[in-house]
Amino acid sequence: MIGIKSIASYVPAEGLDNYAQGAKFAKDEDFIIGKIGSAFLPRKSDDQETSDLCVEAANALFASNPQLSRESIDALIVVTQNGDEEGLPHTAAIVQDKLGLSTNVAAFDISLGCSGYVYGIYALKGFMEAAGLKNGLLITADPYSKIVDPEDRNTTMLFGDAATATWMGEDAPWQLGKAKFGTDGSGAPHLKVTDGVFFMNGRQVFNFALLKVPAHLHELLDESGLTSADVDAYCIHQGSAAIVDAVARRFEEEPEKFIKDMVETGNTVSSSIPLLLEKHILDSAWKRVALSGFGVGLSWGSALIYRP
Repeated sequence: MIGIKSIASYVPAEGLDNYAQGAKFAKDEDFIIGKIGSAFLPRKSDDQETSDLCVEAANALFASNPQLSRESIDALIVVTQNGDEEGLPHTAAIVQDKLGLSTNVAAFDISLGCSGYVYGIYALKGFMEAAGLKNGLLITADPYSKIVDPEDRNTTMLFGDAATATWMGEDAPWQLGKAKFGTDGSGAPHLKVTDGVFFMNGRQVFNFALLKVPAHLHELLDESGLTSADVDAYCIHQGSAAIVDAVARRFEEEPEKFIKDMVETGNTVSSSIPLLLEKHILDSAWKRVALSGFGVGLSWGSALIYRP
C-alpha cells in the first residue's frame, strides 16, 4: 500500500512584514493576527521560478532521507496553478530536469489550488498502484506573489510563497484512508486571475468555507464509521486565522483539535496542509488525522490519514 513516508519544505527567508502592510492599509495588530493570522509573508526572490521552489523542497527531502535516491523516483506530480513562465511546458518536466531524475519518470502537473494537496496524494497513490511504481514525489508550489496586486488589501496581506515535497511509497508510516471530494464551478468568479492579476471575493470564499468544510468533515467521519473522538487532529487549509477559527467553531466537536499555524508563512495555497503535516503530525504519537483543503474552483477535498 502506497502511503506518506516523509515530507520536507522550503520557505523563503525573505518576505514581507505584515505589520508594515497593515499600517499601509490602516489595519491594527488585532486584525493582522486575529483575522489574517500572519505577521510575516515569505516571498521568493525575483530570480526564482516556481520550479526552483520545487527543487529546494525536493532537495531538502532527499537530504533528510538518505535512503531515498534520485534514481529510485519513478513518479513526480507538481501541484501548481502558477507554473514557470507561461505554464508551458508543464513545471514537473522542468523539475525533473533540474533535479536530475531519470528520464523514465512519469511527471505531470495538477492545476489545483488550496485543495490540491488532498487531491494530489490520492492521485499519486492511485497512479502508482495502478502502474506498479515504487517511489513518488508530490511537490506543491504555488507562489501567489506572481499574481497578487500589492495594492489590493484583500489579497496582499494573505499569501506567502512556499513549497513542499512529499515522498510516497510502500511500507509508509502514514496510510491514506477514506476521502471525499467536491467541485462547484459556479463559484469560479470568486477566485480567478484576469490579465495576470489575482482577484478574490473574500466574503464569498469565507461563506463557502464555513458552509462546506464542517459539513464535509462530518460526512467523512459518518461514512467512515467514526466520531470526532476517533480523530487526534484536524489539518485544514490555512486560508486565514478567521477561516480556521470559524470552521473549528462551526464543526462544534472539539474545536481545539484544529491546528492553526500560519504566523510566519501566511496562506501558502496547496502547501499549507503538508506544512502542517511536516511540523505537527508526521513525528507525533497521533494515530488518525483529518485533512481538508478548499478554495479556487470552487474545489474541496477531505480525507483521513492514519498509522496502521
